[in-house]
Amino acid sequence: MIALIVVGFHVLGLLSSVHAVMSSRTEQGAIAWTVSLNTFPYVAVPAYWVLGRSRFHGYVVDRRREMEEIAELTESARGATDTFKLPPDAISEAGRAAEGLAGLPYLRGNSVKLLVDGDATFASILEGIDSARTYILFQFFIVHDDEIGREVKDHLIERAKTGVRVYFLYDEVGSHDLPDRYLDELRAAGVETHNFHTQKGPRNRFQLNFRNHRKVVVVDGKVAWIGGHNVGDEYLGRDPAFGHWRDTHVRIEGPAALGAQLSFIEDWYWATERQLDLNWVPVPAKDGDLPVLILPSGPADRLETANLMFVDAINSASERIWIASPYFVPDRPVITALQLAGLRGVDVRILIPNKPDHLGVYLAAFSYLDEAGSTGARFYRYLDGFLHEKAMLIDRSFSTIGTANFDNRSFRLNFEITAVIADEAFAAQVERMFEADFSKSRQMEPGEYERKPWWFRFGVRLARLTAPVQ
Repeated sequence: MIALIVVGFHVLGLLSSVHAVMSSRTEQGAIAWTVSLNTFPYVAVPAYWVLGRSRFHGYVVDRRREMEEIAELTESARGATDTFKLPPDAISEAGRAAEGLAGLPYLRGNSVKLLVDGDATFASILEGIDSARTYILFQFFIVHDDEIGREVKDHLIERAKTGVRVYFLYDEVGSHDLPDRYLDELRAAGVETHNFHTQKGPRNRFQLNFRNHRKVVVVDGKVAWIGGHNVGDEYLGRDPAFGHWRDTHVRIEGPAALGAQLSFIEDWYWATERQLDLNWVPVPAKDGDLPVLILPSGPADRLETANLMFVDAINSASERIWIASPYFVPDRPVITALQLAGLRGVDVRILIPNKPDHLGVYLAAFSYLDEAGSTGARFYRYLDGFLHEKAMLIDRSFSTIGTANFDNRSFRLNFEITAVIADEAFAAQVERMFEADFSKSRQMEPGEYERKPWWFRFGVRLARLTAPVQ
């Protein structure tokens, strides 16, 4: 009996390795899985079928079907935004590929407010919820049943009771500890509540690798919020283990809010197989004319949207590249782009946490310091609490705020969303935000990694090997 089990695992390991070779998005991933599946099949086989796949089967089909069903609606919406399209010659080199990847144009007529940390972010979101007259689209990776979670719930319930349609979408992995009573209260008040349902479909039944990491709020199709915060007290600095939680969101008012709305309805359709009747008439902001592009990305995309956008922006930089990411475990194309930027004399700065919430990511970052730092990139570790913001500043007019980290999970496994703002005045605000963060950080010294003891460097190399699944 034992012999049959052993043989069975090795056969499954061989078959799984064939699947890995045929379906892995990277050569490194295919090699790593093939070796482990045939060497340690007892552990690697179940791990592969839970964590190893890199494509979200079924979502592509449903997404295409959905887009066909609402094609007339989306085409009319795009036609309505033609007035606000940014002409091609006004788009910077850093932003051209992003427009092609998004499948949506840069739109003028927006006002954008930079929201630094949780107090500003949730005050703005709650004010927006209270102002809703028709509907609210509310989507987060993590929702906790704590002080801010209950405050958000109360505001959503209050608007639902006045007749505002409220749609509440959450990721079942990120919000695994959200109690039923929380959701029951929302539903009892008329809030339509669903999880994203990443395990929907027979081929995804045991798949835990794909997560909807988006954080999106849209009010009446006119205003949208996008950024790094989830709904939890720790994001307001109330968790003593983390202390101050450094994060960033943006409030976008204007035609670009429809890009966030489009992302939400695609996710909603996957979760519920129902379309939503929403406003698709763009309404320009009264106090701004900023060009904004909303770029959703995910494992169902034909191309690796997030990865390509970041690599292209880095390659286009001539003056500076400032990046803030809590999880900096990039792939080879990103590292190569950063090295080349350093050789061109570009001011490359990477801001990462000093206080880790993920040991593997913390260790792996040291190996990238050694590589990217060799051509001039400077790494800063944030000291004033935990850094969780996802922001990038390229040269003088290109900045991004969103949900995507610089790691394999965000590049290839998570559903993410990024706001791209092409404006010098807004970039100046982001510059001041970065400078304030750098002033509360420690610049890592050249040779810091080499001076660590051998066991630490071994841990770093081991963490680097696991980077594709971190």
